[in-house]
Amino acid sequence: MLKRISIGLKKVSTDWVTLAGLVIFLLFSALVLPGQSAKAEKIAGEAGSPDTSFFYSTDDLYEMAGAYGEQGRKEYVRARFTFDLIFPVVYTLFLVTAVSWSFGKAFPADSRGQLLNLVPLLGMLFDYLENIAASVIMLRYPAPAGVIGALAPVFSLLKWGLIGASFGLLIIGLAAGLWKVGKRSRKN
Repeated sequence: MLKRISIGLKKVSTDWVTLAGLVIFLLFSALVLPGQSAKAEKIAGEAGSPDTSFFYSTDDLYEMAGAYGEQGRKEYVRARFTFDLIFPVVYTLFLVTAVSWSFGKAFPADSRGQLLNLVPLLGMLFDYLENIAASVIMLRYPAPAGVIGALAPVFSLLKWGLIGASFGLLIIGLAAGLWKVGKRSRKN
């Protein structure tokens, strides 16, 4: 099943679709992300945010929730179910198409490495899980959220690790593709 998904993503990742994914990502990053970041910073203040934190504990998350206040917690949850439903789709579209495209150019079609185009999908999955878990904390505060409170930091760590790995894979795919083109041109 994973192989079929990977192959389907590779088929969709044509030159034009990959370019469109890049343009959408860049436009979103330039036009929408700064405004959302400013709103999030206003809510979070010095407390920080689980969305931008690589490492934090469950206690840290509860401290953030307390620092946000009731209105801040409502705004945080609202942002998770508006803006933060769209942004993971935007960056995943870019990363999936770019990794699929670059690996398709750089490595043999039957290579097991082609499955690495699924990594951005995992990043998006953990981003959504992080949003749900952190939102449950914000909605239930100050009541404990049990296992969800313990999972939120894990989801954040996995999200950032997988998104970082996706960008790393893209760099590897582009570098390997350029090396392959250079090698071909030296032969001719």
